[in-house]
Amino acid sequence: MSADSSPLVGSTPASYGTLTIETSLDPLSSSVSSVRLSGYCGSPWRVIGYHAVVWMMAGIPLLLFRWKPVWGVRLRLQPCTLARAETLVIEIRDREDSSWQLYTVQVHTEAISEGSLELPPQAQAEDGRSQAAVGAEPEGAWRDTAQLHRSKEAVSGQQVLRYYLLQGQRYVWIETQQAFCQVRLLDHGRTCDDMHRSRTGLGLRDQTVRKTIYGPNVIAVPVKSYPQLLVDEALNPYYGFQAFSIGLWLADRYYWYALCIFLISSVSICLSLYKTRKQSQTLRDMVKLSVQVCVCRPGGEKEWVDSSELVPGDCLVLPQEGGLMPCDAALLAGECMVNESSLTGESVPVLKTALPEGPVPYCPETHRRHTLFCGTLILQARAFVGPHVLAVVTQTGFCTAKGGLVSSILHPRPVNFKFYRHSMKFVAALSVLALLGTIYSIFILYRNRVPVNEIVIRALDLVTVVVPPALPAAMTVCTLYAQSRLRSRGVFCIHPLRINLGGKLHLVCFDKTGTLTEDGLDVMGVVPLKGQAFLPLVPEPRRLPTGPLLRALATCHTLSRLQDTPVGDPMDLKMVESTGWVLEEGPAADSAFGAQVLAVMRPPVQEPQLQGMEEPPLPVSVLGRLPFSSALQRMNVVVAWLGAAQPEAYVKGSPELVAGLCNPETVPTNFAQLLQSYTAAGYRVVALAGKPLPIAPSLEAAQQLTRDTMEQELNLLGLLVMRNLLKPQTTPVIQALRRTHIRTVMVTGDNLQTAVTVAQSCGMVGPQERLVVIHAAPPAPGQPASLEFLPVESSAAVNGAKDSDQATSCIMEPDPRSSHLALSGSTFGVLMKHFPRLLPKVLVQGTIFARMAPEQKTELVCELQKLQYCVGMCGDGANDCGALKAADVGISLSQAEASVVSPFTSSVASIECVPMVIREGRCSLDTSFSVFKYMALYSLTQFMSVLILYTINTNLGDMQFLAIDLVITTTVAVLMSRTGPALALGRARPPGALLSVPVLSSLLLQVALVAGVQLGGYFLTVAQPWFVPLNRTVPAPDNLPNYENTVVFSVSSFQYLILAAAVSKGAPFRRPLYTNVPFLLALALLGSILVGLLLVPGLLREPLVLRDITDTCFKLLLLGLVAFNFVGAFMLESVLDQCLPACLRWLWPKRASKKRFKQLEQELAEQPWPPPAGPER
Repeated sequence: MSADSSPLVGSTPASYGTLTIETSLDPLSSSVSSVRLSGYCGSPWRVIGYHAVVWMMAGIPLLLFRWKPVWGVRLRLQPCTLARAETLVIEIRDREDSSWQLYTVQVHTEAISEGSLELPPQAQAEDGRSQAAVGAEPEGAWRDTAQLHRSKEAVSGQQVLRYYLLQGQRYVWIETQQAFCQVRLLDHGRTCDDMHRSRTGLGLRDQTVRKTIYGPNVIAVPVKSYPQLLVDEALNPYYGFQAFSIGLWLADRYYWYALCIFLISSVSICLSLYKTRKQSQTLRDMVKLSVQVCVCRPGGEKEWVDSSELVPGDCLVLPQEGGLMPCDAALLAGECMVNESSLTGESVPVLKTALPEGPVPYCPETHRRHTLFCGTLILQARAFVGPHVLAVVTQTGFCTAKGGLVSSILHPRPVNFKFYRHSMKFVAALSVLALLGTIYSIFILYRNRVPVNEIVIRALDLVTVVVPPALPAAMTVCTLYAQSRLRSRGVFCIHPLRINLGGKLHLVCFDKTGTLTEDGLDVMGVVPLKGQAFLPLVPEPRRLPTGPLLRALATCHTLSRLQDTPVGDPMDLKMVESTGWVLEEGPAADSAFGAQVLAVMRPPVQEPQLQGMEEPPLPVSVLGRLPFSSALQRMNVVVAWLGAAQPEAYVKGSPELVAGLCNPETVPTNFAQLLQSYTAAGYRVVALAGKPLPIAPSLEAAQQLTRDTMEQELNLLGLLVMRNLLKPQTTPVIQALRRTHIRTVMVTGDNLQTAVTVAQSCGMVGPQERLVVIHAAPPAPGQPASLEFLPVESSAAVNGAKDSDQATSCIMEPDPRSSHLALSGSTFGVLMKHFPRLLPKVLVQGTIFARMAPEQKTELVCELQKLQYCVGMCGDGANDCGALKAADVGISLSQAEASVVSPFTSSVASIECVPMVIREGRCSLDTSFSVFKYMALYSLTQFMSVLILYTINTNLGDMQFLAIDLVITTTVAVLMSRTGPALALGRARPPGALLSVPVLSSLLLQVALVAGVQLGGYFLTVAQPWFVPLNRTVPAPDNLPNYENTVVFSVSSFQYLILAAAVSKGAPFRRPLYTNVPFLLALALLGSILVGLLLVPGLLREPLVLRDITDTCFKLLLLGLVAFNFVGAFMLESVLDQCLPACLRWLWPKRASKKRFKQLEQELAEQPWPPPAGPER
């Protein structure tokens, strides 16, 4: 069952006890594409068998079932229908990954008082029957829907609520649908009229029932105790392997080594426990919110309750001084000035107005300007119609906007990255190698007549040698260094795993205003209208004659006064500043008009030279306003002034849209040409329109007006022309990205022509490159949907740049793609709905997406990801929240130190952070490859040493293992990751596949060289005249010291340093090796110690149990062998880097890429699209 047709998680059973849902809705997370539920219930025989297995295997299955809970559920319980299920197995598939994530949850039951849910009296059905029922088993069949207020049948009998919790979200059982439904969707479809009917509040019985269903209004962050964390950490497979290894080493009498590893593991566990608990406590304290709130009850009563008691449907009375919002709520009466920076990263306060009445379904995103979100700070609340500011609760707990963000932190989306998948496969391959080595060691040790218990210990010991237990920690260090470097440059990252994804970016989307261009807008002037003709541009709007245009400029905004300072949208501030009018609110505004109003705009004191020339303007009162909506691209106000016969309505917004709302007789014939002339020069143009309203000039009358009433038969008043300069860093960054073949895309809510001009000015579209604008028309009666392609001539506009030199400096080589495409949000919508097959071709060539609503930005990012692009998004966090979260690498330009809006937050509002993140991502990914190769080579080198020594019935000593693993390898692995990123961004991208020919060739050849050198050293030793063979009848470590062990240990110790240097190449993704001074110092110091240990063992000979070799020539010969290894290792890496790619291209001609976007690019190169001109249907 598609989630487009139902909000229920479930469908007709695919098999017994299993429900599968293919969903495009977002029941769990923005990345979920499929959810599969399987039900299980108790079975006595299975429980007996389960306990028998656990007892027979000494409790080991309990550990296995802790790691794989699903196995325990399937062994202990039997499959059943979801209606009878006590436990659920939930399988979730990510949209970008074919693998499934498995969760097990318990189904809870709770009794609900008789009568189910009842809304306030106004919402009751005419016959008084109850409004909803959830999960009951009543007498007889009854019909039930997911909408709490639309059920048609009465409920009788005892009701039992069945629900489960997953990642903070609650899912309740809908009996007649035989499916679980997310509680946040129960009120889905409520209209604005329904919201307004809720202002009387909920009765106590309804509130109790709703609390049972929705749960408490709490965003609970679990903080486990130290014992719980210790159990979780100690039972981690990594530490389980460590415990197994320590026990094995103790049995093999490696006491010092086992003790050191035990101490290091203990310290690591303690630090991990402290860090985990501290992070949990910090997050809990950050999101914890418990305040006393005032709610309305039927009959006009008011009651103070704790915010945790709130449920959807409660009506809040907001205090005038404001405060933190404990839930999501729709504002029903009054206005609020809100700081939403905790959710969006945007520090500019936002004005929220009362939700308009009407039959339109309420949607938090569509009605964002009328919705108060949980966790935001209300700076001030003002009541106008009625004595109180009222808001009805719409979502609580984890269903709120803040709850969703906290859930994304607690349960981040899994990173689907080929490197991580291949690393797991490679560890599995090492395990197979360990098995082969174990078989060989058993054979050799048996042949050497070693006791059986020794054979078992030695064979298992080989497993601890081959599989590097420190690999996860070493890999983590790479991203931690990159994260630290980014933080020092003002870029904060809350998801370190995303850093590596930055190195694979193919495409970066940019918002325009505030991202590519400056935040502030400069008013260039106003184009007034006289009759049906435009007058020349007036540079100073304050010099306009008194009339509708001047009043519209002064009043059509959502500014408010906060601590005697006007706050609001930067464009509104500039517009009002250009008129010179002053905002007044509160009692002063009421007294000026003689009645209650929203605000008053006072004109400036008239200049002396203008006095007497015309009648001075009067103060204008604002009676009603509908804030700007990105989706609607306009805002409305209703104003009046003393002596006015009737109020006037003004509209400000997109010129094309406002002109479409106006009476055609008031729109000049050259409107399109004039608009084109300004937008082609890169200016931002806003249209203003107005009309008189046949209502009384009172606040109550204005508040009753709908948007449709205000916007009928408008008269165009004029155009406001504003200049938005490019940031000085924009053009160099765009050029740098394009030179490295990273696509740059502009996604903006501004005018299409303005966006085109800015794209041309910053070099996103080169002067010699073809640009085509796509216009799409939806189907009309008798006409199918159609596309029209309009080529755009290159513009020499320089407005977008600071000066003409900057504008003309963007000389780029032509893009190999056939065309750059530019389209609007409306065209994008038509393409998605009516031309889905053409959409991929448009996306592969689309460079400019204008007039895009916030949700369309998110859709665009998701559609690009479907083409297998690794997508970056850079925006200011206001209207880009969805796109920033959906992108693989989202970068928010925000002053917040760490915004939960996106993985990355730049405190410097410049797109220079984009190439910085890409360079760090490439460096981190390349370093991860090097560290992985080194850790694998370290394990294989030690594996070779142990196999050689096993063959002659000896082994490395206790302190020798300690020196290799801790002193040499750990020091080198940690410091080799410190190399910083390359200073310049290159075209090449680091490979993402670990299991590739270059990587595997490097590993195999280096291992062959290592084995050859170790065997060479061994045979050279055996051939010496002073050589005395070890006593093979005595097992290690009792036969230490001996010549064989001493030579193999000495040679292999050098090899660990050689391999570290060989795999730490710099270019093209990292700085040269010599810039990593600590790493070089460590190599030099350790190398010197090893040379001294070989030539003059001194005090270290006895602790390391080494045999004294008196032949100086032989020692020098060993150093020559080490030098040969050094040269050979570097030559191998150089030859592989230089020659292997060419050889592979010659042996295996390049195959077609599996990535969808590259296949499309190839098709377009062979057959260019779009056609030169003409419509397409």
